[in-house]
Amino acid sequence: MANGWFRKRKASDEFPEGLWVKCDKCRELLFKREWERNLKVCGKCGHHFRLSAHERIELLLDEDTFVEHDADLISTDPLQFPGYRDSLERYRKSTGLTDAAVSGDGQLAGHPVSIAITDAHFMMGSMGSVVGERITRAVERATDRRVPVILVSGTGGGARMHEGLLSLMQMAKTSGAIARQHAAGLLTIVVLTDPTMGGVTASWGMLGDFHIAEPGAMIGFAGLRVSKQANVSKVPSDFQTAEFQLGRGQIDRVVPRRELKDTIALLLRFAGAPSVDTTEASAAPA
Repeated sequence: MANGWFRKRKASDEFPEGLWVKCDKCRELLFKREWERNLKVCGKCGHHFRLSAHERIELLLDEDTFVEHDADLISTDPLQFPGYRDSLERYRKSTGLTDAAVSGDGQLAGHPVSIAITDAHFMMGSMGSVVGERITRAVERATDRRVPVILVSGTGGGARMHEGLLSLMQMAKTSGAIARQHAAGLLTIVVLTDPTMGGVTASWGMLGDFHIAEPGAMIGFAGLRVSKQANVSKVPSDFQTAEFQLGRGQIDRVVPRRELKDTIALLLRFAGAPSVDTTEASAAPA
């Protein structure tokens, strides 16, 4: 009977499944409901967990203003890469997305914007032909409508090897679209979240007028593993973090998630971006 009194409790007895989240950085247990209220930022160490594309939209855009475009674009496995079709189908089922980017139009603090977001939950946000096309069209819509474009990077995989040169072409295509946005005198804001690596950093990720990053986001071209293979062994402890890039002038600001929308709204006002009120006033008959 004594054995029954002192039976060791299982972890599931003390911590019912789904109530707690363990921080990836400090390993503290976080009450899930409180963690979600805190926009998925650890209340202990400030670690910013990754958000999905639709969570980003909810965070940044005014309620009920987002209209998605180009959701019907689907990758076709042009090189018949072994296992690629199966991988795409698996990620479509697990994320509810058709590919690693979501794009459309909406409003941010009353300012009409075009927006595109890459989602690291879908093949690490890697850039294939569909992702590049959605980003390019988002920028082109902004140019046509004469509104700012907001690009949010969450891409750890760079250009998607499964599509070969068709993936690499997206670097030039997205860069060309942003160049035309600049030439039209229109604003491009890039938000760099964890992770932002590879071909995105070498193209549209670093071509904005303003570059904002979330705290602790990994931002670079080649990761630490590749750097070590190239015998680059002596690196700072904060190498390739948002703070590291800020200290070397590669980005403009590191902004906590809770302040992100207000910061972008301030930049839109500073740049003289049109608002719904001014647009409607100018369209009204005299």
